[in-house]
Amino acid sequence: MKQVLQVQQIEKYYGSKANLTKAIDDISFGVDEGEFIGIMGSSGSGKTTLLNCISTIDRVTAGHILLNGQDITKLKGKQLNAFRRQELGFIFQDFNLLDTLTAYENIALALTIQKVKAAEIDERVLEIAEKLDIKSILQKYPYQISGGQKQRVASARAIITNPKLVLADEPTGALDSKSARQLLDSFSVLNQYMGATILMVTHDAFTASYANRILFIKDGKIFNEIHKGDSSRKQFFEKIIDVVTLLGGALNDVI
Repeated sequence: MKQVLQVQQIEKYYGSKANLTKAIDDISFGVDEGEFIGIMGSSGSGKTTLLNCISTIDRVTAGHILLNGQDITKLKGKQLNAFRRQELGFIFQDFNLLDTLTAYENIALALTIQKVKAAEIDERVLEIAEKLDIKSILQKYPYQISGGQKQRVASARAIITNPKLVLADEPTGALDSKSARQLLDSFSVLNQYMGATILMVTHDAFTASYANRILFIKDGKIFNEIHKGDSSRKQFFEKIIDVVTLLGGALNDVI
């Protein structure tokens, strides 16, 4: 299996010499093509900082991050912007859709920027909209659709350019339980049927149970790692809860 992402001994410090905070402490791991990885940890554990470094929103203090063999810690300026546009897909908790564009236009925007032909754009948008069950809302504006539909539009936008890696930051955080379940089913479609490689940060054990592997972060380090394997999602959920208990967090912080 081809390894898409390699995180090599990364560290991240904040603050001045007199008052340094070590947010990430010598973390290393790899992600294979087609994996669906969850990253869990309590508030302040370093999980969001880790995602920010992988997404190039933040820079590591030490270590290297390779995506498809390219060291992204060395990219700057136009090279960095092109990399984000072509290689990464982003799904945020607050959707980040453009209110003045329809759902169709929000999804198509990235392809328009890449100067893809209109006929191909239409074909690709309709194909992914059908897979995520949002064809009926493509001509609606964000204010006309539900939170769950907005997040599925955002997911379609993230995957439409066929990025090497899709990064999701608390994607179900603003959704009710029904919308969250629909979105996570959509993630399964993206992962299993469209081959998307997904790295998702979440504090929620139910959300995490949709992943194939979970990395648990504590005090900036990898505390534990579990694989779903042949377990059912319910069994995997129970494994996640067991590790959360070991982490010392309150269960109602992660359920």
